[in-house]
Amino acid sequence: MPNRRPGLYNKHRVCIICEGNEEYKYIDRLKELKVWNEQYEVSLVNAEGNGNIPARYQDRYQNGAYEVVLIFCDTDKKPYEQYDDIKRKINEFHGIDGIANEIIIFGNPCTMQIILKHWTDEMLISQAKQVNAPIIEEHTKVKGYKGKENQIKEIMNCITTKNYSAMRERVKLLDQNDSIIGNSNFSKIIEWLESENCEWIDKINKMLENE
Repeated sequence: MPNRRPGLYNKHRVCIICEGNEEYKYIDRLKELKVWNEQYEVSLVNAEGNGNIPARYQDRYQNGAYEVVLIFCDTDKKPYEQYDDIKRKINEFHGIDGIANEIIIFGNPCTMQIILKHWTDEMLISQAKQVNAPIIEEHTKVKGYKGKENQIKEIMNCITTKNYSAMRERVKLLDQNDSIIGNSNFSKIIEWLESENCEWIDKINKMLENE
């Protein structure tokens, strides 16, 4: 079992496996804004697709460089086959039924659901970019959103510490049942990474070690 204690390293090392560019750029933007407690050093991995998430997770978990490894991804649309496959593989890797629910941060149907909470309570009912493009344009002025690199960058530039606070309050109100459209447990990662108390890391690791 890798040693997950910080040792002489004075920051708690957290790794987040991001499904793709939106997730990666979003968390990276929040890091830039320094909205989280400085005791955490957050490293990001772009899995470049949900099918790559389990392998990226397993690699980062086993190398022992981090105290905790989390996953940030979409549920996409029902019947959630790919999302459920990620959870199944994580559960099988650890040999613990349901443990994936402790380490996966999700947005249903997509991460844009969370990002838009910086400006609005409006709920997305589809992960399709062409469906969501008018809503995205209304709040960010980014036209014809297709998930292109420059479009993601434009949206990230609209995110500020002020609207981060608004997003935080909005996501607190969301249900954490991942099978219902409009839900997200993103409030968990906010609570964890803003916290002075790092016991949440030990709690997760004790569950992973089945103690």
